[in-house]
Amino acid sequence: MLKSLPLAAALVAAAALPLQAVELTPQRTSQATSQLTPQETRWLHAAAPVLNYSKQIALPVDIVVQPQANPGAVPLAMGFARGRCKLVLSMRGNPDAEQVLAGVPAVDQPRLIEAMAAHELAHCWRYAQGEWHALPAGFVEVNRESARDPGLLAASKAMRETRREEGFADLAALAWIQRSHPADYERVHDWLSAVREAVVTPNSGHDTRVWVRLAEDGAQFDPGVTPFEAAQALWQKGLVQ
Repeated sequence: MLKSLPLAAALVAAAALPLQAVELTPQRTSQATSQLTPQETRWLHAAAPVLNYSKQIALPVDIVVQPQANPGAVPLAMGFARGRCKLVLSMRGNPDAEQVLAGVPAVDQPRLIEAMAAHELAHCWRYAQGEWHALPAGFVEVNRESARDPGLLAASKAMRETRREEGFADLAALAWIQRSHPADYERVHDWLSAVREAVVTPNSGHDTRVWVRLAEDGAQFDPGVTPFEAAQALWQKGLVQ
């Protein structure tokens, strides 16, 4: 069913995460795939091109499936442990797992899932490059905030760092779509733009609207480099704005 997905090389044991995860070992690949739900299988199949690409460029990505109910969790998330990236699926007992796809025809959903996987892979790439939360060369953060509580300043800084990483990942996901499925770029961009416009709190960690707006035209991404490298120019432009 998942011949294009490198499950045998990508699944990880429970000890890698604070929550107990299903252990799917490379020695028991057929059993591992049989433990997946149809929903998990569908998402991983849609994400397969991105996961295969992660192998081609030697990114240390493992796949973790959370077996316990986790209502309200995002369906895909990237974590880091012991120098490796953990792509975590939290779909079981999570009725809102596909809320992000609400209103999207089933035939169009795989492309959006692929974009989400590319977004998460961009987080892994930043981590593997040793650039997580780092500004690009030549950029210095000037903070004019003031508060009596140091904790508030620390929280604000963490929010800015998260927002920058999410902006980069959004651009890398769009660069991936432009590179792999240019005919679908406008549709994916419109969907992502709607998702980001729905952010309740401006300037929160996922308020990446400034970067998504800059990427309205997919032709801005350099097709001769990786999606992560292609995202850099617009990311830096958004940092200035």
